[in-house]
Amino acid sequence: MDIIYYHPFFNAQIWLDGMRKRLPEANIRQWQSGDDKPADYALVWQPPFEMLAKRQDLRGVFALGAGVDAILAQERANPGTLPKGVPLVRLEDTGMALQMEEYAAATALRYFRRFDEYDLQQRQGVWQYLAPHDASQFVVGVLGAGVLGGKVAERLASFGLQVRCWSRTEKHYSDVQSFFGQDQFASFLQGTQLLINLLPNTPETVGILDQSLFAQLNAGAYIINLARGAHMKEDDLLAALESGQVAAATLDVFAKEPLATEHPFWKHPRVTITPHIAAITLPEVAMDYVAQNILAIEAGKTPEGVVNMDLGY
Repeated sequence: MDIIYYHPFFNAQIWLDGMRKRLPEANIRQWQSGDDKPADYALVWQPPFEMLAKRQDLRGVFALGAGVDAILAQERANPGTLPKGVPLVRLEDTGMALQMEEYAAATALRYFRRFDEYDLQQRQGVWQYLAPHDASQFVVGVLGAGVLGGKVAERLASFGLQVRCWSRTEKHYSDVQSFFGQDQFASFLQGTQLLINLLPNTPETVGILDQSLFAQLNAGAYIINLARGAHMKEDDLLAALESGQVAAATLDVFAKEPLATEHPFWKHPRVTITPHIAAITLPEVAMDYVAQNILAIEAGKTPEGVVNMDLGY
């Protein structure tokens, strides 16, 4: 079994040593330009075109992240980047769901308890009680209810918050109201006080967080974007913050990263920024997942996390 590995900034040696430990019978190497030797599996992130384009003998391509929008964008821009018929597998849950739960819970509770406003008061030297939000009216909407979104929704519901989710197809999660399909999208937005975006990045979802969407939320809504920067129309968010339709926003992802130093988000008093760290790849857990999936393929089984190329996730 031959495995090739490429990642533009991960520590390659950690992955080479770790995969050899898990699959001692495999020959694993770091791919270099010009390497056209046989390979059965590829572990990649943003692979150069020449790495995979002619490898029709591959049995699986593993994207080293939960999202596969980057590699699918490469395929759209340069058809053939991904060899036809070879399964593309994403890291479905390798510790990322728990990290997303932590981030979403910490941020949602910060807004629910109005800690963001108390932070502002501290900076102004103001000692003032703020009436708490009513839990029965503080509706949290999770936009995108896949593996990560479902975990986040259930975690938030465990705090006694009113939680709903929306996805392309109906989902069933404990204590979470499910909305699905375009016919129910407006109903999902109506009454939502805090919106958490965990949608996949597809051509259909680009720019979905716009003026029209914000206007359908409760006045003074909160926005948390943990998915992709391409989902957000940044000027629309700034306008919604200015009008008060959106009270505050926490953003972990941006259209261009790193965020430019002159970007107005940096100095906006109601915008909280983190540098795309909501859920990072944990090498040890990720390597366990990849190794188990390779063994499944070798045993003639279907691996977990196979991407539907038509849907883009």
